[in-house]
Amino acid sequence: MTLVVDAHVHLFPPEVVACKDDYCARDGWFGVTHSAWPADRFPRVDQLLNSMDEAGIDVAIIAAWPWRDPELCRYHNDFLAEVCRNQPRLFWLGIVNPDEAGAPAELERVLHLGASGIGELNADAQGFDWENTDGVSELGEVATTLDVPLMAHVSEPVGHDYPGKGTATPPKILAFIQNHPDLRFVAAHWGGGLPFYELMPEVGMALRNVTYDTAASTYLYRPEVFDIVTRIVGPDRVVWGSDYPVLGQRRFLARARAMLPEDARESVLGGNATRLYRVHVEEVAS
Repeated sequence: MTLVVDAHVHLFPPEVVACKDDYCARDGWFGVTHSAWPADRFPRVDQLLNSMDEAGIDVAIIAAWPWRDPELCRYHNDFLAEVCRNQPRLFWLGIVNPDEAGAPAELERVLHLGASGIGELNADAQGFDWENTDGVSELGEVATTLDVPLMAHVSEPVGHDYPGKGTATPPKILAFIQNHPDLRFVAAHWGGGLPFYELMPEVGMALRNVTYDTAASTYLYRPEVFDIVTRIVGPDRVVWGSDYPVLGQRRFLARARAMLPEDARESVLGGNATRLYRVHVEEVAS
């Protein structure tokens, strides 16, 4: 039986939650997105595991927050490494700021600590440009060489505004991918609509190594997006992710199951993420 994997969840260090206002002042993007959150909306590790049990989720991939300050990136990386060290159901993505000179070294460090990839990169939060920044280009080259997936926040160029939407729209991501065609890239939030452009053959060819995650889907698209995108790009290039605690896992998983074509469910709900992030099935099963 294929594992059910939530490929996009978030956890914060307890100090960040306890001193939220200080961190909101220290990191502008965190302030934009979390200043109105009460402390009890930030889950603890045990609450994440309980939510997974209630939903029937076997594995979660925890994405780090896209801090601008490299010291905060390192701090969050160390926290997630420690959390996941003794939790066989939890895997994690490290975070770096591509514009910082030490980003490639930190990428290698988090891999040694057990990270399954890098993410959630965010150009608006971290102050880099997907099209015109040497740092993110170098990071793309290093990640390609090391065969490490990069997961990034991607924004819709149209539609309603919301805190944290940002400006990392499909044309910018496409330009970056065209310069790094062999990179394993994960475009979060349905890639800001990018998969719809794959109906154009040349775009589909350029994005052949891109995977889309479904994080925060309820806030962005009608439920039919599951069926439509899997039919456009194929069932092997979509991974289910909730963006928990933004969305509740149980309800969103039930919606995904209902909307996915039957022949895509096994891949989207676990199989793709297992391969993409190299989840060790034997460890989880034990």
